[in-house]
Amino acid sequence: MESYAQGEASPALLEETIGANLARTVAAHGDREALVECATGRRWTWAELDADVDRLARGLMGAGVAKGDRVGIWGPNSAEWTLVQFATARIGAVLVNVNPAYRTHELAYVANQSGMRLVVSASSFRTSDYRAMIEETRADLHALQRVVHLDDEESWGGLLADGDDVTADDLAERAASLSPTDPINIQYTSGTTGFPKGATLSHRNILNNGYLVGEVCGYTEVDRVCIPVPFYHCFGMVMGNLACSTHGATMVIPAPGFDPALTLRATADERCTSLYGVPTMFIAEWALPDFASYDLTSVRTGIMAGSPCPEEMMKKLISAGIDEMTIAYGMTETSPVSTHTRRDDSLERKVGTVGRVCPHLEIRIVDPVTGDTLPRGEAGEFCTRGYSVMLGYWDDEEKTREAIDADGWMHTGDLGVMDDDGYVRITGRIKDMVIRGGENIYPREIEEFLYTHPDIEDVQVVGVPDEKYGEELCAWLRMRPGAAPLDADGVRAFATGKLAHYKIPRYVMVVEEFPLTVTGKVRKVEMREVSTRELGLA
Repeated sequence: MESYAQGEASPALLEETIGANLARTVAAHGDREALVECATGRRWTWAELDADVDRLARGLMGAGVAKGDRVGIWGPNSAEWTLVQFATARIGAVLVNVNPAYRTHELAYVANQSGMRLVVSASSFRTSDYRAMIEETRADLHALQRVVHLDDEESWGGLLADGDDVTADDLAERAASLSPTDPINIQYTSGTTGFPKGATLSHRNILNNGYLVGEVCGYTEVDRVCIPVPFYHCFGMVMGNLACSTHGATMVIPAPGFDPALTLRATADERCTSLYGVPTMFIAEWALPDFASYDLTSVRTGIMAGSPCPEEMMKKLISAGIDEMTIAYGMTETSPVSTHTRRDDSLERKVGTVGRVCPHLEIRIVDPVTGDTLPRGEAGEFCTRGYSVMLGYWDDEEKTREAIDADGWMHTGDLGVMDDDGYVRITGRIKDMVIRGGENIYPREIEEFLYTHPDIEDVQVVGVPDEKYGEELCAWLRMRPGAAPLDADGVRAFATGKLAHYKIPRYVMVVEEFPLTVTGKVRKVEMREVSTRELGLA
């Protein structure tokens, strides 16, 4: 059987704009709670949120933002971030998500590459002084006409006041001119080489992905979703905000940036029914010394994504009563989710796979060289096709053609294997695969094995240069509190007889933490660089 699968044809896709969908939710659930911002204690019903979105939308129109104009958003999670997301969609502006970790060089690149006309920014957060960075680069931001600081009463209030002369009819006329296939969002994906590419997504792309993710999680208007993952990424704004808005569920923002204790406090206090995170977030939450003091009995489901779920972590979630936790897999270019475990899937499927194809999508595993669909059980490149595939990379036809083939298949660069039931296991990135003396080694397999060591809390495996074999394995370990550090001999003793000799890491580095992206994904590129340098292997 070929490694090809097609998703269900129901429920039907939403053939409407984000604004039209929000209006339907407001009509159905206007008095229910829509948004909670725990840091400030502010709360909105759907009717109140809709009124604030309208006011901001009119302000943007009054500021001269036309359909198709690019509006940047730069800062950590906040209620204003959510308002900007819905307001730009309502008037057909293209929201440009700027990574909160960016510095001046990166800001200038995405602002100019996208042609950003207006940016809504936080003043500062943690070590980032956004106001100073914008001022420093202002002369180089060629298209930028206005900066609005969302936490500055005069600046934010000024933008809202710009809408005083924009009527409800003006706004309705703009909304009526929009199409579900219009571009609505640009998200810059961080490549390991070269400049970021701007994945351009439509109403249809992200509205339906949020909706169908929510369907798989079984959301209704009574659900309350704790969203500690960043809004600037699809995980937060699509799987979080749009999954909620399409079902009338409540969006709960636990904190501006990820904090394990604040996430659990929000989950408990707000009686959240769903909890999101990447594995490192869940690991940090469950490792809190006072973890047992948080009442998580309201949580039934959630989404873990971004990297594979360790089996031990999933067992902890299930023992805490969160037995409907799901695993999602995808990429920014596919809005983002392509495969998803189902709530009633077995433990083995939740830790050993990234689920099966989502509704209205097709997936296949192909030979990376020939492009031929492979038999089930063979590893190859994961490809997907359907409503979720981006419109393209903003103003970059060449890179778009490299990613999306003539038949509409998005080539992900991920290595995967499809089983007889259509469940997919991701074995790594094509570029992460380690080739040691001609043997193809997938770090994920070794990481899963080392997770079973009682003293290891977290582990990542990377390839490092080797004169004899081309590459060797280096394991980065985070030890459990109180555990003695392991060295290479200790790891070898644990693995001998259980792993093939060539899969046993030659090098071991014990660290306090892994280098992470803002979304919590482990930066293996940086780990390889550090390992190579510190081990003297350059």
